[in-house]
Amino acid sequence: MTKAALIAAGALLFLCTAAWAQSSSPAGEAGELAFNNACRTCHSVKEGDNRLGPSLYRVIGRKAGSLPGYAYSDSMKHADIAWDEATLDRFMANPDAVVANNKMKPFGGMASAEERGKIIAYLKTRS
Repeated sequence: MTKAALIAAGALLFLCTAAWAQSSSPAGEAGELAFNNACRTCHSVKEGDNRLGPSLYRVIGRKAGSLPGYAYSDSMKHADIAWDEATLDRFMANPDAVVANNKMKPFGGMASAEERGKIIAYLKTRS
C-alpha cells in the first residue's frame, strides 16, 4: 500500500471513529432517546424517509418547506425561514408561534428547553 493510500485510510478511519463516538456518546444517546420519545412517531432522520412529517435528515440549514417529496402545508412552503438551532428551538417549543397553520397537530410544543437542546444536538449529528 502506498503512503498516500495509508494516509487516506487513516483519515477515513479517524472520521468514522469520530462520527461513531459522537453518536454513541452519552450526550448523543440522550439526544437520540429524546428524539425517539418525542419525534420519531412522525419523523425520521434517514434521508428520503418521509412519514407523517418530513425526514429531518440534514434539516439544519434547510429552508422550511423545501424538502422534495413531502406535502407541506402552504404556510410552511411559504415560511421565509431556514432551520437553524434557534429557529428549531422556538418551533419545537411552540410550532404555531413560528409557522401558523403548520401540520404538526396534535403536537403543541415541548416545554423542556433541555429536551429540545438534546434533540437539536442529535439532529446536528444527522446534518
